[in-house]
Amino acid sequence: MIQIWNEIRGLAKRFFDLESDRASFNGIIEGIEAGVEIRGTNLWILIFAILVASVGLNMNSTAVVIGAMLISPLMGPIMGIGLGVGIYDFVLIKKSFRSLAAAVIISVLASALYFAISPLSDAQSELLSRTQPTIWDVLISFFGGLAGIVAVTRKEKSNVIPGVAIATALMPPLCTAGYALATLNWAYFLGAFYLFFINSVFISISSMIIVRFLKIPSKKWVDKIQQRKMRVYVYVVAIVTIVPSIYLGFSIVQQSIFRRNANLFVKEEFVYTETNVIEQLVTPSDKKVEVFLFGSPLDNTELKRLQSELKDYNLEETNLVIRQNQVNQDLPDVESVRTGIIEDLYRRNEDLIKTKDERLILLEQELIKHKTYELIQDEVCKELEVQYPEVESSAFSTMLLHHKGASTDTVTLIYLDTKKVIKGSNFTKLEAWLKLRLKTEKIKIVQQ
Repeated sequence: MIQIWNEIRGLAKRFFDLESDRASFNGIIEGIEAGVEIRGTNLWILIFAILVASVGLNMNSTAVVIGAMLISPLMGPIMGIGLGVGIYDFVLIKKSFRSLAAAVIISVLASALYFAISPLSDAQSELLSRTQPTIWDVLISFFGGLAGIVAVTRKEKSNVIPGVAIATALMPPLCTAGYALATLNWAYFLGAFYLFFINSVFISISSMIIVRFLKIPSKKWVDKIQQRKMRVYVYVVAIVTIVPSIYLGFSIVQQSIFRRNANLFVKEEFVYTETNVIEQLVTPSDKKVEVFLFGSPLDNTELKRLQSELKDYNLEETNLVIRQNQVNQDLPDVESVRTGIIEDLYRRNEDLIKTKDERLILLEQELIKHKTYELIQDEVCKELEVQYPEVESSAFSTMLLHHKGASTDTVTLIYLDTKKVIKGSNFTKLEAWLKLRLKTEKIKIVQQ
């Protein structure tokens, strides 16, 4: 038994060995210290990287944001802090912290300047995703930091560091903080800066852990009391950083469960031959499910049954709102809408259609366009509600607009349930944004 255990230990040591290809201790320290300073070339690279990331977030381009993260030099001072804590080099800690603070200030100001002069001021999904950090961001930065510091301590350098820079996403939060500063949106600023703080703290902690694990010699001798104080400081910073992210992560999980249960409820319970669900709005924060129906109206008995079925989907306290034809301004039923759309498409393109194949191609293209609306529905509605807090719920769909004494036209109908009516310049800005986001000039906004 002892022999088997020794063989297992030997096998594990051989597979998980970090000593065979480790660089010298002096080489590790010199390599990390060389990346701590952000000045001269590094400073210009940082400024250019932050501007590239800002453009990427502004244009909602993931590829551009990734490119900016690859050229960012921010990992240097963060790992420098971790190394300094690990070897009790207080001079290195101060030097790294000063470099990181300067880099953060310059990055935020450069990003704020860009967004202040940019003609595109709307918050896109790439930017919004950096405003609500959670416990998963803690895990990403911690494990990413472990991978990064292990790579730095090797004799042969690899492409791990660029990968860590992408995974931990140090640049985008600073760009988002710059956008928030330019637009005076302090909620975005705090969320983005908290995400950057999470990344910095846990990359530093993971660096410190590997430095201690490799037993890199301390820069100076410290007694047990000083060591204990240093550990306490690290634990306090880690706990203070992680607690809010756990709360936010739990909230997101709860919202995800509610959304899943609500969608399952609509899918399984709203199954009728003469009535169709054209839209469903799920609002986890308000525990509200809003369903829009076309076709034969449901009677009171069926409405009561649907209300009673909520408990089977763990939605007991949910506010179920069903909007039928009568409460949708007597809009036509589904079959009429479908027939009207097809007739309108054919009439407007009759001169261009010569063959049966061309008809099929046209209809397929139009169906793809309507399907695209379904795919972006949730994303657009979230962006709308973030930018206009007075919007309680929203929906949009392609409809037929009947003009009195004239022909019909196909428009995108946007329904808004608002606390107060959006009007004036705000309404003009909203309308322009929706036209750009939905890629159509034919929209009609209905507020309730």
